[in-house]
Amino acid sequence: MVHKVLRIVTGLLVLLLASCQTVEPWERDRLAQQEMQLTPNVLDARLSDQVFFSKEAASGGGATAGGGCGCN
Repeated sequence: MVHKVLRIVTGLLVLLLASCQTVEPWERDRLAQQEMQLTPNVLDARLSDQVFFSKEAASGGGATAGGGCGCN
């Protein structure tokens, strides 16, 4: 029983430590490229958020102002 728990803990530690990676300053330019962003096109994401919150007539959920008509 102890060996089984020790194996599981060791396996989890190996997985956690293997996933740690430092990024050097000269490698950060690749991470800053548009393809690496969660939302590649910021303007499209903002427009999509505006349309969503306008159609839902929600307020306070997004960073855009609007009264539900979609005109802002």
